[in-house]
Amino acid sequence: MESHAQAEPHKLAIFRGYLKFKSNKQKIWGVLIFLALVTAVEVLLGIYKPEMFMGQVLGMKALNWIFIILTIVKAYYITWDFMHMRDETASLRRMVVWTAVFLISYLIFILLQEGDYIEYVFSTGFVKTDF
Repeated sequence: MESHAQAEPHKLAIFRGYLKFKSNKQKIWGVLIFLALVTAVEVLLGIYKPEMFMGQVLGMKALNWIFIILTIVKAYYITWDFMHMRDETASLRRMVVWTAVFLISYLIFILLQEGDYIEYVFSTGFVKTDF
């Protein structure tokens, strides 16, 4: 007769254990509030577009980099807490995270390259080539 292992309870802390909750409901609300705050910051930055974030950093405006970073932070917490990635084995976590890191890095590279090309074409004047 086989003995079945009991499922371990989910961890009730976020931010690497700095913020602890007493129940799963409290934790869900805590993560939801954090995600709502990050989204509110994104929306406010998108509406007001502070001049101090309009400078160029690595080919894009600093504000665009802030949006990319905040979006990655939200994706991380959604995956880590709501999809229970923290409770998975280390190899599965690495597989998911490194795949996402690679794909996001590739997407950023493509966007920067293509955006630079399109800006070049529009700034030098569009010339139609007849083959």
